[in-house]
Amino acid sequence: MDTSLFESVDRYISNLFEDEDAVLKGTLKSMEDAGIPGINVSANQGKFLQVLARLCGAKKILEIGTLGGYSTIWLARALPADGLLITLELEQAYADVARRNIIKAGLGPVVEIKVGRAMESLAALDADDDGPFDMIFIDADKPPYTEYFEWALKLSRPGTLIVADNVIREGKVLDDNCDDERVSGVQRFNKALAANPQVTATIIQTVGTKEHDGMAIAVVK
Repeated sequence: MDTSLFESVDRYISNLFEDEDAVLKGTLKSMEDAGIPGINVSANQGKFLQVLARLCGAKKILEIGTLGGYSTIWLARALPADGLLITLELEQAYADVARRNIIKAGLGPVVEIKVGRAMESLAALDADDDGPFDMIFIDADKPPYTEYFEWALKLSRPGTLIVADNVIREGKVLDDNCDDERVSGVQRFNKALAANPQVTATIIQTVGTKEHDGMAIAVVK
């Protein structure tokens, strides 16, 4: 596998469309300075998510996993002026960095960060009738991906788009004996997604600066 070629093509696409502006580059720099892991989506993946949000006419988006707000900014830029994006983050320090980046991007009025365990935040959203959401992006800790998906369904409506990142893990999902809990988590999720009659779904492989992985894409029936 020629990973250098994939990375070069990724940069070609990003440069061609001038996708990553100063705000997004600054967000990445702030994450690096704060010691936040660089496990966010790539620029091209961020633009892909933004295109998906526009395709489904999203006015209300839920993101599970904020980090420093990089994907949050991509998604929120697809919203109308009266739209709303709720993003869930476990770490207060990460949420503080994300909030500063979101404000710098001029998106403070349309983004709300909820800090705490995602399961508890999702249950609270359901209890408060904060759904349904038009689009839900799952990009957090992998072991509970299936449970995140189940909550996403509860917070959805017919036509809601659900996207989950990192579901191929460089092909490690093919190994039934892998002892990596991140791999076993997405293996369980992939099987649950494929077996769920409430959605029409598939997985696309992704390559580029984030190497070999994949995104699951599902539409609620």
